[in-house]
Amino acid sequence: MLVDPNQIRNILTLRYDPSQKPLLPQLTWKDFVPKTSDFSLDFIEKSIENYILKKIHSSDVKRLSLALSGGVDSSLVLAFLKKTIPDLTIDAISIKFADSIDETKTAEKIAEHFGINHHVLFLENYLKELPKAISITKLPFWDLHWYYVAKKSKNFSNYLAAGDGGDEVFGGYTFRYAKFLSLINLKSSTLEKTKAYLKCHERDSVIDQEEIFGEKISFDWNLIYDQILPHFDNSLSDLDQVFLADYNGKLMYNFAPINQRINNYFELTSIAPLLSTKIIFYASHLHSKQKYDDLNNIGKIPLQQLLRKYNLDSLILKAKQGFSVDTLNLWKSYGQELCKYYLSDARIVKDQWINGNWILKHIGRNDLDVRYVNKFLGLLALEIWYRLFITQEMKSDTNLS
Repeated sequence: MLVDPNQIRNILTLRYDPSQKPLLPQLTWKDFVPKTSDFSLDFIEKSIENYILKKIHSSDVKRLSLALSGGVDSSLVLAFLKKTIPDLTIDAISIKFADSIDETKTAEKIAEHFGINHHVLFLENYLKELPKAISITKLPFWDLHWYYVAKKSKNFSNYLAAGDGGDEVFGGYTFRYAKFLSLINLKSSTLEKTKAYLKCHERDSVIDQEEIFGEKISFDWNLIYDQILPHFDNSLSDLDQVFLADYNGKLMYNFAPINQRINNYFELTSIAPLLSTKIIFYASHLHSKQKYDDLNNIGKIPLQQLLRKYNLDSLILKAKQGFSVDTLNLWKSYGQELCKYYLSDARIVKDQWINGNWILKHIGRNDLDVRYVNKFLGLLALEIWYRLFITQEMKSDTNLS
């Protein structure tokens, strides 16, 4: 395996690499041109049900695992699974991260509502099996919670369902939309909107981002802008441009490939109704206002209406985070010491991919904000990847503790 400097620069700045071969349909700005003044809940429901029937033959599959976060997307998928194949045994899996917001209680209530099995997976050290997860994905990412979900689900079934894609396809990142709209105006240029979009993803980079890289990786913000700018160089509305950029970002080149590679490793069949081709193309052609209410800062409008239709809205947390570990607490408990251990003699520094001075400047600080914590965890993942695939001195079954 060769080291691609462009891939490293992209992953450490955008948290995805657009040079990968995508698994989802590739969409252009023309796919986001609104086609209808109203949306059809009936079409969305039937598309999801037909997808489930096609992927799961009720006569053959008796049991299925489901990643249940307690949010809109996974709860709706559960509702449609029970509606479409009532006799299916479902094992819901939720993650409880140490020193993080516990949303498993909400997931438990939803599981009880549908009368299904519920399993809570407690992760004390989220990074413990990072070498194994990276050896599977073959990508230097640290936020690989899906590895734990898939590993657990294999105990119950060869099918794993999830609500993946709901935020990107139906407009669920409301905090980013509100911020983006506050940063632009009617006269904003394509480049200004590109910069505003990146500011809405500020946890992906740090103030001194250009100082992270070593001599073998040239860094220029224009190289980053050039990859985002085409999404804002068209006649779409401002928010439809954001939806285009979101689809062609982490969903296409991080979440989808990572989850699929992990599922393939555990020989799991993926069930992702909100990422079916029909749903993707239908939702992309909805106008932004049909997905996001900017006055009340409410997203995923069609899915919210489905929740109310099935009387599930009272069970769902209003401020949903999904499977999300508190990285600041993770840093204090395990992250900082692990980074000190592996990055103090980093191969990625010795081989001039990463600037060791940047690491020394920040790694001992006890007041790092979340952006720098995320960046250090990204560097830790890169170092693990490098030792697994380049220097080949680390084994995939190494535990980080």
